[in-house]
Amino acid sequence: MDFTFTEEQQAAVEAAKAVFGPVAPDSVPSPALTPGAVADDFDRALWSKLADTDLLSLLLAPEHGGAGLDAIALCLVLRESAKALARVPLLEHTATAVAVQTYGSDELKEQILPRAARGEHVLTAASAGRTGHDPAQLAVSARRDTDTGTGTGTWILDGTQTGVPWAHNADHVAVPAHTPQGRTVIAVVPHPHEGLTLAEQISTTGERLGELHLDSVRLDPHQIIETDEAWGRLHQLLTTGTCALALGLGERVLQMTGDYTSKREQFGYPVATFQAVAVQAADRYIDLRAMEATLWQAAWRISTQAGGALPTAGDIAVAKIWASEGVRRVVQTAQHLHGGFGADTDYPLHRYHAWAKQLELSLGPAAAHEETLGDLLAAHPLG
Repeated sequence: MDFTFTEEQQAAVEAAKAVFGPVAPDSVPSPALTPGAVADDFDRALWSKLADTDLLSLLLAPEHGGAGLDAIALCLVLRESAKALARVPLLEHTATAVAVQTYGSDELKEQILPRAARGEHVLTAASAGRTGHDPAQLAVSARRDTDTGTGTGTWILDGTQTGVPWAHNADHVAVPAHTPQGRTVIAVVPHPHEGLTLAEQISTTGERLGELHLDSVRLDPHQIIETDEAWGRLHQLLTTGTCALALGLGERVLQMTGDYTSKREQFGYPVATFQAVAVQAADRYIDLRAMEATLWQAAWRISTQAGGALPTAGDIAVAKIWASEGVRRVVQTAQHLHGGFGADTDYPLHRYHAWAKQLELSLGPAAAHEETLGDLLAAHPLG
C-alpha cells in the first residue's frame, strides 16, 4: 500500500484547484433559515468548466474520452470541490458513468458515455439502504415481460425511490431494483420517460432531491445492468466519494476557524493562544487526519480490489464512520469557537454546517456503518 499520489493524480488535483479555487461557497439558504428557499439547478457554468478541463471524465477509459484514472483521483478532486461547497453532481455523475463503463452493454456505453464525458448529459444515482446491495432494502422491483411467458424481454419497473440527488436535472438516473429471483440490477432510466414522475423533496442543504415514482416503466434490455456485483461496486464508490467530500469540507472549516481565532482578540491576546481553544482545534485536526487515512485506505481498496470483499467493505465502513463523526465534530467546534459570528448568515460557516449534516447522514450515518462492520466481522472473524 503506497499513498504517494501519481503524477496523473497530482495533475488532477492541480486542475481541480484551478477550477474550484475562485468559486464562492454555495450560498443557497437552508430551508430552516429561509422557508421556501430551494436551489433550482446546479452550477451550470462550473459544470462547463469541469467538462472543459476533463474533470468529468477522469475515470473513463480513453476510448470513451476519459483519462483512465482511479477512485483515488476522483476523491482528490471531490476533496477540492467540497472546500468551495461546489453545487455540481460530480460524484453521482462520475460513479454512474463508471458503472456503465464497467458493467453496461456496448449499446448503453455508446448511448451515454461520450455525452457524459463532455458534460452534455448529466447522470445521477439513487441510493438504497446503508449497504446498497441488500435486495430486501430495495423499494423498486424489476421484471421482464417474458416472466409471464409472453412479451419481448422488455423490463418493467415499479416502485418509489426517495431522496435521489440531482434527479430533477439529470438526463439518466441509475436506480437499483430487485428481481423476482432475488437479484439486484441497475436500471439506467432516461429522464423524462413514460411512467416516471418526480415529486420534490428538500435536503438539509436546501437542494432539490427527487422522489421517483415508477409506474410500469418499460426499458429495453440494454438499459438494464444485470451483473450481480454492479450495484455493490457503484454504492461503494458513492460512499467513499462522500467521505472525500466530508474531508474537504472539514479541512476548509478548520482553516476558517484558525483564521478567525487568530484575529479575534480577548484580554489583548488572540483567542487562538488560549489553551481551551488550542486543545479543541487540535482534537479536530486529529479527526481530520483519521478521516484522511481511512479515506485513502478505502479508495485504494476500490482502485485495486486488494484483499477481496471483506477488507474492501470493512475499510469503506470504517471510512464512513470516521467521515460522519469527524465532520460533525469539526463543524460543531467551529460554530462554538466562532461564537455568534458563526451563526451570521452573511458568513458562510452556516452553509458548511448544513452541508456537513447532509454528508454525515448520506448513505448511512456512523451507527449504521458500525452495525455493518459488526456484521462483516461476525461473518468473517479476524485471525
